[in-house]
Amino acid sequence: MKNMNFEDELLKRTKDVWEIVESFLPAVEGHQSTVLEAMDYSMRAGGKRLRPMLMRETYRLFGGMGKEIEPFMAAIEMIHTSSLIHDDLPCMDNDTLRRGLPTAWVKFGYDMAVLAGDGLLIYSMETAAKALNFSDRPDRVARAMGILAQKTGIFGMIGGQTVDVELAGKPIPVDKLDFIYRLKTGALLEASMMIGALLGGASEDELKAVEEMASKIGLAFQIQDDILDVTSNAEVLGKPVFSDEKNNKTTYVTLEGMEQAKMAVERISKEAVACLQKLPGENRFLEELIRMLVNREK
Repeated sequence: MKNMNFEDELLKRTKDVWEIVESFLPAVEGHQSTVLEAMDYSMRAGGKRLRPMLMRETYRLFGGMGKEIEPFMAAIEMIHTSSLIHDDLPCMDNDTLRRGLPTAWVKFGYDMAVLAGDGLLIYSMETAAKALNFSDRPDRVARAMGILAQKTGIFGMIGGQTVDVELAGKPIPVDKLDFIYRLKTGALLEASMMIGALLGGASEDELKAVEEMASKIGLAFQIQDDILDVTSNAEVLGKPVFSDEKNNKTTYVTLEGMEQAKMAVERISKEAVACLQKLPGENRFLEELIRMLVNREK
C-alpha cells in the first residue's frame, strides 16, 4: 500500500470509526447533564481513534463482518478517554492541555472531571453489553466483556497506573518500567485486538498470538511517546511537552538514552509486524497502521 493511499484510507477509516463511536454516546440531557457534557466534551476533543480502529481491523483479519464489534469499539474509546481525563488531573500529571484543548478538569472543575472519567468507565461496560443485540454468539460477547474489564482494571491499565503513581519522582529499574508500560498503555491495545480477534473467530492459539503482538505494539507506542515528549512541541502534539521531566518521571529516554530508545522502538515494532505476518488472513492496512503507530511524530 503506497504511503499516500494509506494516509487517504486512514483518514476515511478514522472518520468511519468515529461515526460508529459517536452513535453510542449518551445524550446530554437531564439533571445530570453537567457530567454528561464533560463526558461528551472529552470524547469529542479529537484523537486518532486508534484502539477502536485496531479492534475492527483485527476483527476483519479473522473474517469478522458483523455489527457486534461496534459497541466494543465505542466502549474501548470511552475507557481510553476516561483514563486521559484522570491522567490530566492535578493529583496525577496536572496537565492543562489535551488534544489542543483545555483538559476536562480545567474546563469543568476537578470534581466534575473525576465524575466524567468514572461515568465513561462505567458507561463503557453498559455499551459493550449492547453487542448481545447484534450477535448469535453470546458466549463470545461475554468473554469479550471479561477481557475488556480485566485489561482495564487492577490487572491491566489501572494496575499499571498504580505503580506509575507510586514510583513518580523515584528511580525506576527497567523491569518495573516495562511492567508499567505493558499495563498502563499496552493493556488497552491488547484488549482492542484480542476482542477483535475473539469476535472474528480466532482460535485460542491465535488469540494468544494477538495478545503478544498487541503487547509489543503498546510497548513500542509508549517508548515513542517518551521520545516525542522530548523532541516534539505542544503545537504538534496537542498537549504539553516535557511533561515527564516536569513530573520527574523515569522514561525509556531518561533510563536508556535517546538513541537506545529509538533502537528499541524499531526492534519491537519489527517484532510486532512479524507476529502479524504469522497470523492467518491478510490485512495490509493493519500492517501499515502498526508501522505508523510506532513511527508517528505526534
